Amino acid sequence: MPTDQDNPRVAGAGLGIDAGGTQTRWALAAPGGAILAEGTVDGLSALQMATPHGRDAVRAIFERLAEAVLQHAHPVRVQAGLTGFGGDGELLQGWLAALLGVAPGDVTLCNDIEIAYRASFAPGEGYLVYAGTGSIGAFIDEHDVFHRAGGRGVVLDDGGGGFWIAREALRHIWRNEDERPGCWQESPMAHAVFEHIGGSDWAQSRQFIYQSERGTVGKLALAVAASAEHDPAARAILVAAGHELARLASALIARFGARPVALAGRAAELHPLIADTMRAALPPTTAFTRTGSRAHHAAARLALV
Repeated sequence: MPTDQDNPRVAGAGLGIDAGGTQTRWALAAPGGAILAEGTVDGLSALQMATPHGRDAVRAIFERLAEAVLQHAHPVRVQAGLTGFGGDGELLQGWLAALLGVAPGDVTLCNDIEIAYRASFAPGEGYLVYAGTGSIGAFIDEHDVFHRAGGRGVVLDDGGGGFWIAREALRHIWRNEDERPGCWQESPMAHAVFEHIGGSDWAQSRQFIYQSERGTVGKLALAVAASAEHDPAARAILVAAGHELARLASALIARFGARPVALAGRAAELHPLIADTMRAALPPTTAFTRTGSRAHHAAARLALV
């Protein structure tokens, strides 16, 4: 049986949470920054807190996350980055505190992009473009002030993100069907898309795009990327996604000057065309890198600060 000296809670373990629309990742860090354990649960968004059904779903995901975390350690502090978070987090903070057995004041919430930025750059060092279910360009300046380009939500924009890619694919397919009914059968992308959503009838597409959670819709981008080698329309959508992401970086460069640019997020990893197109669209002197998705590690280490 572990003693108090062996208990990671006594040792001061920090829990980091990176909650996105398609996946929520967590990590436990020991003092000094070594990662003790990590895992994943279903995706969530702070925007779900607007409805009773959404709140129930978020609470259930937090319960599964806490159960998994507590199998490894009892954290003393928590740093959580949530997509869609706008600052009103008292209920979310209370849930996490109760489930993990910490004081509410030891749970810090922020937008997920702030965690992702700090996983890539020190304040003032560069620009992060993050493409997950949505998309955003981020810059935290030398005074720790957060600046954005995009990130306005999938209904308004979020060009180049997974939801946007999925929407563009369905738009292309159904516009073609308006003009030539049945032509989807000639399209590898349409076959992949309809297989993903479970059928080729408009009623199935309508239910998928209008009734599914945004993260569920974003996963349809996987089908688009999988068909890119065989369908020019899929390739064109991925190239357009790269241009959309380059626009975010270019907007920050125009406002704050030349700095390195990093691209991160699961949608950015869908196909090389996205990053290659983005890189080609930026000024040739721009230092450009693709970063791994380790924001949950950064959050765990921030919890220790």
